[in-house]
Amino acid sequence: MELAHSLLLNEEAYNQLGEFQKAEFIFAWLQFLEKLLPVTSRADIRENQKKLVEQLTSLLNNSPGPPTRRLLAKNLAVLYSTGDTFSVYQTIDKCNELIRSKDDSPSYLPTKLAAVVCLGYLYKKLGRILGNSFTDTVGNVLKAMKNAESQGRYEIMLSLQNILNGLGAAAIPCHRDIYKAARSCLTDRSMAVRCAAAKCLLELQNEAVFMWSTDLDSVVTLCFKSFEGSNYDVRLAVSKLLGTILARALTSKQTTASTKHNFRRISLEDVMELLGTGFLRGSCGFLRASGDMLKGTSSVSRDVRVGVTQAYVVFVSTLGAQWLERNFSAFLSHILDLVSQSHPKAIQSPTDVIGCRRCVSFILRATVGGLLGEKAQIAAAKEICQAIWKLKKVVDAAMTDGNLETKINTTDVTVSQHVLVCALQELGSLIHGLGTTAAPLLQDSSAGVLEAVISVILHPSISVRLTAAWCLRCIAVALPSYASLLLDRCIERLSALKSCPEAVTGYSFAVAALLGAVKHCPLGIPHGKGKVIMTVAEDLLCCASQNSRISLQRMQAGWLLIAALMTLGPAVVQHHLPRMLLLWKCIFPSSPKDLETEKTRGDSFTWQVTLEGRAGALSAIKSFVSHCAGLLTDEVVQRLLPPLPSAVDLLTQLSSIYKSHGNSLKTPSTVYRHKLYELLAVLPPKAYEGNFSAVLKELVTDLTCHENDRLLLGPLLQETDHRFIEEQLLLGNSIAGGSLEYDPYSIYEKFVKGDSLPKPLPPALSVISAATRLFGVMFSHITESHRLQVLEQLLNSIKQTKGSRQQIVQLHVVSAFSTSLKHLANCKGSLGSEEVRRSALMLVMGALESSNPLLRCAAAECLARLAQVVSDSAFTAGLAQLSFDKLKSARDVVSRTGHSLALGCLYRYLGGIGSTQHLNACVGILYTLSQDSTSPDVQAWALHSLSLIVDLAGPLYHVHVEPTLSLVLMLLLNVPPAYAEVHQSLGRCLNTLITTLGPELQGSSTTVSALRTSCLLGCAVMQDNPDCLVQAQAISCLQQLHMFAPRHVNLSNLVTCLCMNLCSSYLLLRRAVVACLRQLVQREAAEVSEYAVALVKESKEDFTPDVNIREIGLEGALLGLLDKELDPRLCQDIKETLTHMLTSMAVEKLSFWLKLCKDVLAASADFNTVASIDTTQEEETAKVDDISVLTSDNDDRFHPFRNPRWSTRVFAAECVCKIISQCENAGSAHFDITLAQERKQRDSRDDFLVLHLADLVRMAFIAATDHSDQLRLSGLQTLQTVVRKFAGVPEPEFPGHVILEQYQANVGAALRPAFAPETPPDVTAKACQVCSAWIASGVVSDLNDLRRVHQLLVSSLLKVQAGKEAQNHQYNESTSTMEVLAVLKAWAEVYIVAVEKQKNQSDTHKQCLKLANSSEESYRDTTFSASGLLDLVQADLGTLSKLWLAALQDFALLTLPPEYTSQLPAEGGTFYTAETIENARPHYYNSWALILYATALWLTSTGFIVVDPDEGVTNLSRPVTPTTMCQDSSTRPLVKSPEDVNTDRFHLILGISVEFLCSPRSDAAMENIIACLHALQALFDVPWPRSKIGGDQELGVELLNVLHRLILTRESPDIQLAALEVVRLILFAAQEHVKEKRRSAEVDDGAAEKETLPEFGEGKDTGGLVPGKSLVFATLELCVCILVRQLPQLNPKLTCSPAVQPGKHLLLSEDGSRLVAAALVILSDIPAVCSPEGSVSVLPTILYLIIGVLKQTAVKLQDGQLRLTVAASLQALKGLLSSPMARAEKSQNAWTDLLRSALVTVLDCWDQVDGLLQEFDEVSLLTAITVFVMSTSPEVTTVECLQKRCIEKFKITLDSKDPLVQCKCYQLLHSIFQHPNKTVSYPYIHSLAPSVVGKLQETEKAKPENAAELQVIQEGIKVVTALTAAAEEQHRAHLVACFLPILISFLLDENALVSATISAKSLHEFALQTLMQIGPQYSSVFKKLMASSPTMKARLESAVKGNQEGIKVKTTKHAKNPGKSSSIQLKTNFL
Repeated sequence: MELAHSLLLNEEAYNQLGEFQKAEFIFAWLQFLEKLLPVTSRADIRENQKKLVEQLTSLLNNSPGPPTRRLLAKNLAVLYSTGDTFSVYQTIDKCNELIRSKDDSPSYLPTKLAAVVCLGYLYKKLGRILGNSFTDTVGNVLKAMKNAESQGRYEIMLSLQNILNGLGAAAIPCHRDIYKAARSCLTDRSMAVRCAAAKCLLELQNEAVFMWSTDLDSVVTLCFKSFEGSNYDVRLAVSKLLGTILARALTSKQTTASTKHNFRRISLEDVMELLGTGFLRGSCGFLRASGDMLKGTSSVSRDVRVGVTQAYVVFVSTLGAQWLERNFSAFLSHILDLVSQSHPKAIQSPTDVIGCRRCVSFILRATVGGLLGEKAQIAAAKEICQAIWKLKKVVDAAMTDGNLETKINTTDVTVSQHVLVCALQELGSLIHGLGTTAAPLLQDSSAGVLEAVISVILHPSISVRLTAAWCLRCIAVALPSYASLLLDRCIERLSALKSCPEAVTGYSFAVAALLGAVKHCPLGIPHGKGKVIMTVAEDLLCCASQNSRISLQRMQAGWLLIAALMTLGPAVVQHHLPRMLLLWKCIFPSSPKDLETEKTRGDSFTWQVTLEGRAGALSAIKSFVSHCAGLLTDEVVQRLLPPLPSAVDLLTQLSSIYKSHGNSLKTPSTVYRHKLYELLAVLPPKAYEGNFSAVLKELVTDLTCHENDRLLLGPLLQETDHRFIEEQLLLGNSIAGGSLEYDPYSIYEKFVKGDSLPKPLPPALSVISAATRLFGVMFSHITESHRLQVLEQLLNSIKQTKGSRQQIVQLHVVSAFSTSLKHLANCKGSLGSEEVRRSALMLVMGALESSNPLLRCAAAECLARLAQVVSDSAFTAGLAQLSFDKLKSARDVVSRTGHSLALGCLYRYLGGIGSTQHLNACVGILYTLSQDSTSPDVQAWALHSLSLIVDLAGPLYHVHVEPTLSLVLMLLLNVPPAYAEVHQSLGRCLNTLITTLGPELQGSSTTVSALRTSCLLGCAVMQDNPDCLVQAQAISCLQQLHMFAPRHVNLSNLVTCLCMNLCSSYLLLRRAVVACLRQLVQREAAEVSEYAVALVKESKEDFTPDVNIREIGLEGALLGLLDKELDPRLCQDIKETLTHMLTSMAVEKLSFWLKLCKDVLAASADFNTVASIDTTQEEETAKVDDISVLTSDNDDRFHPFRNPRWSTRVFAAECVCKIISQCENAGSAHFDITLAQERKQRDSRDDFLVLHLADLVRMAFIAATDHSDQLRLSGLQTLQTVVRKFAGVPEPEFPGHVILEQYQANVGAALRPAFAPETPPDVTAKACQVCSAWIASGVVSDLNDLRRVHQLLVSSLLKVQAGKEAQNHQYNESTSTMEVLAVLKAWAEVYIVAVEKQKNQSDTHKQCLKLANSSEESYRDTTFSASGLLDLVQADLGTLSKLWLAALQDFALLTLPPEYTSQLPAEGGTFYTAETIENARPHYYNSWALILYATALWLTSTGFIVVDPDEGVTNLSRPVTPTTMCQDSSTRPLVKSPEDVNTDRFHLILGISVEFLCSPRSDAAMENIIACLHALQALFDVPWPRSKIGGDQELGVELLNVLHRLILTRESPDIQLAALEVVRLILFAAQEHVKEKRRSAEVDDGAAEKETLPEFGEGKDTGGLVPGKSLVFATLELCVCILVRQLPQLNPKLTCSPAVQPGKHLLLSEDGSRLVAAALVILSDIPAVCSPEGSVSVLPTILYLIIGVLKQTAVKLQDGQLRLTVAASLQALKGLLSSPMARAEKSQNAWTDLLRSALVTVLDCWDQVDGLLQEFDEVSLLTAITVFVMSTSPEVTTVECLQKRCIEKFKITLDSKDPLVQCKCYQLLHSIFQHPNKTVSYPYIHSLAPSVVGKLQETEKAKPENAAELQVIQEGIKVVTALTAAAEEQHRAHLVACFLPILISFLLDENALVSATISAKSLHEFALQTLMQIGPQYSSVFKKLMASSPTMKARLESAVKGNQEGIKVKTTKHAKNPGKSSSIQLKTNFL
């Protein structure tokens, strides 16, 4: 195919190909040419033009297929428009000649058609350039049309459309001729021709004025005719034509003189009248209708009505939303008039009624719901209300007029019902769509929406009553705050008007509908409502028999209420279960005898009531089983069963009852059957085994002998936007679809789709579908003999019927049997013996050759399921063979389609049937069939079947892929476009082939690339197909290709195609487009977005999508589509696509994304009128004014989004949060204004989130103050995110302030409305979170500013204190739990932050005191704010603490396992009620952790000392101290001691923590775990709780085990550190306990002998530690766990394994180092908890770990600093060595031995480091040795061999070349030399002092070069000074005499001092200072020396003099430097 890619056709390559390949080659070349021509230079084109034109025109004679001829024509046109045009006339003549040709053979047809297409495209592209040649052309084409067949007529119409398009007004001379031709084509028998004619006329009306002026009536009539017998595509095309022409007629301003005399102004009334005529009288015109009407025969064909309906919608959409707003009332009254009494003809039969009502509803939904913004929708709803009020008055007048003469009025009433139904339905849908934004509408008393709806509940017509109830349901779903209110009102009316039949049914419908709405309202209704409703229902049922006039209504109402009540779920129903089961038991006769007496007694009316009641009872039980599965225990099932046999008995008797009582029982008995079947289908079949045969008999009768010829299953409807009205055309003739009045019980069921009304089918039909389902269940449970019997019965009844009746019976039987096979396959059952199989096969085979296509499909499916159940390969092969034989012999379409589908289905259910020869045979036959061009049906079915086989054969199919692909391509290139079904099947085949090839498509071999090219060609052909479904398939094929071989799909072309179809009028095409986009943007979002914008900018063609991609990009276009789209699946896909785009691009295109979100959110701000904010403070008023100014003057031109729906705005707000989180991952500059501004200046293209903070706040504000509750929640969430993320960003211009501070007024204003009394609790709860985040963020430091937000929290706290009595009774009780806990959690967060701030401040305060020159002011400020925040909370802390404790107590009760349910308080807890316990749980789980932490902090702050004096007498509804736990109030002691109260509180906190930490759910939030650990830390921070845990070892061990497990399961370092801190505190508590015991023992036994003192601490006398009981063991386990995780080499088992290389140092992360350090601190504390013997047991482990850490992490760092772990291990070592146990009598010897071994280990480290890569840190080891020397008792280190090795190490280190190491060594020696014990220090002095002095003497010659060397000398001088002090008297003089000359040699004379280096000067000063100190101390030696050496003396004197003046200044300076270095020493001084 690569050879096809050239400007001229490569004829050489072309001629070598076979016939079919030629066509492919040509198509590929033309496709390439189409891309190439626009980008080729004009010169190149002119050069090759002649040759190209020849090649292209010669192709005309090659009989090109449809796609090829279109491409050929396009290329010719482009060629002439870019090249020269002089030869174009020859081409046109040539085409005309071809058309004139007399050759009528089929083989010549493609050439003719190609010529027609070419003409069309030439004129379209070149237009007026072609001068007057068009008259001949048009004449010629029209002439050819006279005897053209349908393909010709189709192409000619499309060509004429193109010609008209190109010529515009120039074509006026031909308009009439074209109009005449198109008229005849508009009613053509071929649907494709009708579509083409409609397109042609649509083009014509642009210029042909007569069409919408003088000929308007005839055009309209013509369109009506065209609708007759049309298909969906025709209706779409013609309605577009009709709607556009009428809109044109209405808006035109025609005033030119020529047309004045015959032009009439068309008014809206005229247009409406024209459309109304079509709707009501169909296409029979205006005159003929009257005759028929008199006879009362003709009925409007449904096609026409549906077509006109669509035309109405097109008409309004063309005129636009603003036109509709202005003319809405006229439009509404006309539309409603279509179903009113003025046209009795339209509503003769019930089916007509339903059809008309659906159409009217559709018109209103598509216009009002689809076009108008929220503001206009509210206005429309008011108009509809007015209409309802008017009709209500008519009804009232008719009802009150009691005399019989006014009979006409009652017909008024019955006829006004349909108008009311439509109006109510639209009102319901409108409000449902508006959601909470409809609140102003309902609050507007002048509109009176609720009154209007409730007033028509009493309408005499049942359908009006039901629709009114449904409308109330919509209101309740949209505005949950009304649900409870409406329920109360309806129940109250129902009880009051019990004796009015309309009221009983009307209000019961309303209550049932409202109950159905509850599951859509997350906030629910109060629990008590269930009880009220149950009582009302019982009451109605009990008094049903009292008054025969309304017994029927009461019976129905009672059961309806009970059935609806079941939807509230187990929590409510369990309380009413016994009463319901009793009613259920009583409604059926208890024995067969009772049933007999019933039969003899009853008349037709009593039977009607009885059947109605029993059907109701069955419905209620079915509702119970479906909605409360949780309550179906065995016991309940046992109680449900007894009435069933009796119910089945009645079923069998129905026919005889019906016979004896006549027709009035027909419907009730059908309904009864239906309900019984439905119930049985949901019960387990075991439950009614005994009744199987009786029920089956009835089922068979229902399925076969139905007197009505209704067809249940219409052909499956394609998903389209018009599905709602199209459905009626597909169902059998006498049904128009379902309607609510057929089954009132459906009013409480969950709807399948959002807001559309439930549409149950008529009882006669629903009974069949119920029977089909039940048959499926039962057949699989009966015995084999019984099965045979049933099948034979079914076969017989089929034989007895004829014609269409037979087909219907067959369809029912086959679908029922198919269902039963499905059940058998699911439970792996078998069908039975040979006989059963034979009967089953006969049943199915008879249907497989039926003339009804639907039946053939069902039979093929059934056949395959049969093979699946039998699962015997011989049987299956037999079936397949049967079909093969049939296909070979049969020639009729019916059997060929049926059997070819059977083959595909067999494959589908048996996944491959196994043998390859079978596959080959299948494929061979289907190939042949799919090429049968005489019958498109056979082609379509065969190809569909082939696609099933390709799909399931998988790898087996690989051999056939190439031939199949060639076949598919050939057919795509040759099948006429009119056969859409064939193309759709081809699309399916191509899709499955691509899937089969899968990732292989990436390959580079020639075969693979040929296959890939074929796939791409196939997609290209399908993309050009006029049928939208085929285009959709093309897109999904390309999507598959892109997934498997992304490099080979041209993304730019694909994106172009997607953008073109983004707003297609076909739902399936839009779905395919968005699904494809969703996949593309996951990998290449940026490219897709760029291509889309580039396409719009470049597009020279007339590509004007409905959305403005140029301005707002593809993202904006998708957002706009999301706003208009109603299909939920599509909306979901759009959201996902946008989310992917946002994730990958938001950071790069930040401004763009934020602007999009802002545009969507701000578009609605004017609708809010921001007036809901009470602006008290002036600055806020100013702010709000700014905002309203910004939002209200939005000019249409700038606003890409007009009135977006609230759901779109919610999505935009969610996007803002996602953008923030994306930026968070992208880098810190987004949250640092200084950095952002710097980088922005460097590169202006950079963009950072912090620069858009004002927009973020504004968007959050707009959303948070909207009418829509959903949007308010999103807005508050956004605000919270903004506060959390930006709280710490400083404001560079005002140091000490943060950037968010300037927005405090906005934040306050956004929060205030959420605390208004009428706000729903979920919004208030969210607002509480934002309040606490804001206060805790520390943005506002001034308390007065904080008070505003604080006040909001205070107000909600007062609400909480008011207790349960003051609760809001609109919602479920659990919502007040949610609100209360949100408030308490918010306060807890604020309190925690206040305490933490104060703690930090006291720490900084301590540090500030250390720094003498701290700036007083700044310090004072900060303390004020923190203590101020604490003061704010302090005021309410008393109340809060009680509430917190109460909430924790509730939580503790709720976390008890189920077996303790009986112990829970019967009336619930403080904040939850017993009935709503399940709903309350999640709210407690959300908030307990912070409350726990706050409570622990509060208890800590009081030190557990304060116990409230009025404990137990609080102002809550019930006392809430934890003392009430599990105790009855009577047994509770009156007063508890403070100790008891404290113990209870301690255990409450500890219990909750341990329970949670034991097994935190995997989804438990990190914050909860951390808060819980912090609470434990706070708890053990004070002595009293420590004494509790210290004294209870088991408790301590348990807590440690829990923490150990937590550390094992949670990787987060924060959690592990917090846990270690708790461990440290537990150990500390244990230490305190041991100390206390020892102390008290010493006090008691002071006089006694010391030996007899008992041992305290773990390990007692033996030293044994018991795992599981021992605190020490548990602590060690935990520390080892932490250490080994961070440093695996510490594990001796691992060290031997090859995985860990010995001696390799690990560099730990910062977190790792902190963890290790924390663990070491704990380790060094352990011995203090042990007895001496115990300490000996643990010491080796502890030493091993500490030294191990030291060994593993002692690596040199660049700056000579110690690593955190090393410092910690040295510190731990020091703590351990100085432990009192080392000196205790019982353990001293053991300790000494162990410590010596440890010292050896440290010394050995040195010798292991030879081969190491990293520098080993000798300083750390040297420090460790020094710690041993200094901290242990002398006998440990004075052993000679050890001492020698230690001294050796010092010697080596002293000679180090590194000044830092030397320096450290001197410092360590300094401390050793000063050791008080001479035995320790002397050996060191003897060995090392000489070398120190020697080193100093060397320095005389080499002066220090830098600071480091200088420091070494200074440290050396200090060491010698210390030595001098430590020496004995007799040696001291000698030492001083050596030392002084060295010091004096460091002094410089005045001249040298000037030129000396800094180091030399410093040395000079230091030496001088030392001399000044030493001289006076040892004055005798000093004087002697001075006398003996005059040079020294002179040097010293000059130095002293030189320094005399500045000496004071200098000394103070000097004093500071050492101070600094010593402060560093402090941190690392381990000695």
